[in-house]
Amino acid sequence: MQNTPVILFDLDGTLIDSTEAVYEGFCVAFEKNGGAIPSQGKVVELIGHTLEDMFLRLGVPEVNITQHVLDYKAHYRIISKPKTNLLPKAREAILEASKFATLGVVTTKTGRFSRELLEYFEVLHFFKSIVGREDVTNAKPHPEPIFKALSEIGIKEVSAWMVGDTPLDLLAAQEAGIKSVAVLSGYAEEEMLRKYTLNVSKDALEAVYYIQRVTQA
Repeated sequence: MQNTPVILFDLDGTLIDSTEAVYEGFCVAFEKNGGAIPSQGKVVELIGHTLEDMFLRLGVPEVNITQHVLDYKAHYRIISKPKTNLLPKAREAILEASKFATLGVVTTKTGRFSRELLEYFEVLHFFKSIVGREDVTNAKPHPEPIFKALSEIGIKEVSAWMVGDTPLDLLAAQEAGIKSVAVLSGYAEEEMLRKYTLNVSKDALEAVYYIQRVTQA
């Protein structure tokens, strides 16, 4: 297929809901290191940022962040699968998108955890590229993760799209020179998302249908 569109999906808040697992991981990290546990709301509003940035914004001294991240990951590895779900219509979005586009994932979640979760949900094989935090030097909103995914996919002259639920996704798309669709299934309000893209859908499936209409018109 010539000019096959590429759709790059964010994970948390776009395809999956891992709020419970993420928050529990943060609680354990703070417990192990003697810090006051932040509220779930404070953690949730930072999802999409790197773990290092999240801990920093939650008041952890920079010198202690590495240990917090290690403790978080050790616990998250245990609970991530049973405490993560595909969002409603996410599976349908992946299946529908695979009919006309080449798919990738661009996330600030660890690539290893991302692959394990997608395999657990039996959708990993739909994605040609998975770019996680450890795969790049600079995380979103820097365009590096998008450039890496497009390079791994290896298709030239494409119409490329980023589908995500936070300004970080949309800013990365802008910096990479590709189009974007924001979804309302995640962690940012519509008013905020509309500052960064003209295209806003209620969920990933609606976003896929929009991209399909635009690219096949």
